[in-house]
Amino acid sequence: METVRSAAMPAYQRIAAAYRGQIMSGELRPEDRLPTEHEIADRFGVVRQTVRTGLGILVTEGLIVARRPHGYFVRRREHMVYRPQEKSRPRPASPEMDRFSQQIVDEGRTPHQAIEVSLVQAAPDLAERLGIAAGETVVARRRVRFINGEPVNINDSHFPIELVRDSEIMSPAYLPRGTDQVLADLGYRQDRAIDEIFIRMPTPEEIHRLSLGPGTPVAAHYDTGYTAAGTPVQCTVNVLPGDRHKIVFERHWQGEPAG
Repeated sequence: METVRSAAMPAYQRIAAAYRGQIMSGELRPEDRLPTEHEIADRFGVVRQTVRTGLGILVTEGLIVARRPHGYFVRRREHMVYRPQEKSRPRPASPEMDRFSQQIVDEGRTPHQAIEVSLVQAAPDLAERLGIAAGETVVARRRVRFINGEPVNINDSHFPIELVRDSEIMSPAYLPRGTDQVLADLGYRQDRAIDEIFIRMPTPEEIHRLSLGPGTPVAAHYDTGYTAAGTPVQCTVNVLPGDRHKIVFERHWQGEPAG
């Protein structure tokens, strides 16, 4: 029996620390099953409710998942490499694929996207980025992206309605040309963009759309595009679950590197 009596650390925290350490060290690998609640209770000399409390911490931290009645398993983390700078590069040659789909197919996995279009009132943060009043109507192209049938991220683009009212952007169909080119054809070619990334916990809607488990933080990437005249014409909000993404930036030196 392993003692867990410590003035500095309650029993349930000691249980959480023990299995957290095994996961972080690689002793317990993705999809490995933890011992049963009864086995853990015997090991640490505690009641099963204490075990549930300790394992609940690891569930909240996103390290394990409960699959009743089979038990607790180490969470598998299969990351997608997310490169914010890719948007400014040419689209894939194939009109059937956007950058996301091409990347996932190249990795030997299966991509899918669910697209819907709606009219929404701009929240203050979105309105500020688009240079409009809060509550004004904007067109939202809302997408959830999937890899091998599992939701991986949200990609919601927002446009002032007067810019795109009668355009293809209003259709929920996939646009081979891409929304950037549609905007350019409408006279709103983008010259630059501002990227902002925030790390936070997900909203209830994001949890539902992405089927997120407890304790999964997200990165919210705001991508606001501007014309050469400085007019904002779209703001895309990408929501990236922390257990499913690796964010990679690539930089090229111009001139002499800083000393």
